[in-house]
Amino acid sequence: MGKQQGEMGKEILQSAQRAREARLKLRTASGPVKNRVLELIAEGLVKGQKQLLSANALDLKSGGKKGLSEAMLDRLRLSKERIQEMAEGVTEVIKLPDPVGQITGIQTRPNGLLVGRMRIPLGVILIIYEARPNVTVEAAALCLKSGNAVILRGGSEAIHSNLALGKILGAALTKAGLDPNTAQVVATIEREAVNELLKLDRYIDLVIPRGGEQLIRKVVELSRIPVLKHYKGVCHIFVDRGADLEKAQAICLNAKVQRPGVCNAMETLLVDEPIAKKFLPEMARLFRKAGVELRGDQRTRAMVPTAKPATEDDWKAEYLDLILAVRVVDGMEAAIRHIQQYGSDHTDAIITENHTRAMEFIQRVDSSSVMINASTRFSDGFQYGLGAEIGISTTRLHAYGPMGLEELTVAKFVVFGNGQTREK
Repeated sequence: MGKQQGEMGKEILQSAQRAREARLKLRTASGPVKNRVLELIAEGLVKGQKQLLSANALDLKSGGKKGLSEAMLDRLRLSKERIQEMAEGVTEVIKLPDPVGQITGIQTRPNGLLVGRMRIPLGVILIIYEARPNVTVEAAALCLKSGNAVILRGGSEAIHSNLALGKILGAALTKAGLDPNTAQVVATIEREAVNELLKLDRYIDLVIPRGGEQLIRKVVELSRIPVLKHYKGVCHIFVDRGADLEKAQAICLNAKVQRPGVCNAMETLLVDEPIAKKFLPEMARLFRKAGVELRGDQRTRAMVPTAKPATEDDWKAEYLDLILAVRVVDGMEAAIRHIQQYGSDHTDAIITENHTRAMEFIQRVDSSSVMINASTRFSDGFQYGLGAEIGISTTRLHAYGPMGLEELTVAKFVVFGNGQTREK
């Protein structure tokens, strides 16, 4: 066993070393060359449909034997339509502006030096994710466009699909004249491989885990490498006493019901006491009609008798389901205190026509996305105009919120001189 782990550790180390070397050629590649790689990936996905579907069938068969839930199998499943969507997603990344090499904020110093900042790739990025083959392509496309080498470690449930996708990535890189090691799919399903990867801070610059809270916390616990993450999305909407109640109903219904199993769905509704009697009964009726189970505090249940009693755990919960915690609060101060105590720094919103309170809310709530009169469901890189996102960060260093191409780069200082020397 020790020997096997030793051999695996050696293979993982060599893989990271190859990625580190490969990044050097990629970071000097021109925009047209990187776009050509993406074009070849999109073409390879379409041309390789038969092989991808065959590989995916092996994963689905294995997953069925292991007793994976239908929801998990659905996330794992590829089809001609989904493969086409993946190809179209890569094509959309081609259209995005390349941030690498951009110089901004140039200032002329008193001594004549010009000081600015240039965007450069982060280096080698490790993506750890669960059973979603589409992430393999999405993450690779964004990393390659932003000049980063990438190591892709997907869930064991998708190993055949991911390896087939890895072949398409490698073939595209080779055909474009770049090192195929620039985008690597980890071939082993052993969990120890993740532990080995997370030790390699000399070769890997950033880890982005994508998956459930348990996975992300495990990565943070083990990693020697900086981790960009968000543990969960406990998203709040506060319906202020100055809200347009019809508008509030539409927004709250959308935020909870449109797609409840995602991290930007509303999990807790906070209602200002002066409008609660007018707002909550009709809002509860709309939620019941949509199949939402309500869990409320004592004041909520006085107005909505069908609501179940909320516990302390409900205020912390990311349900990812048609379940909603509801609390009546005494004004915006109480709403903000609740968000500060139970929120996850993901997305929080206020519904109000009062400009002063709206502006105070967005100044005092420090979540990565704060909204006025809009559904939390808009907290998404594509909706924000980033074109695509590699994930959402609630880490306040480097990137905060949905991460697109620019967040996969960092700014270094560049200085232009004409012979200046320092005297003091």
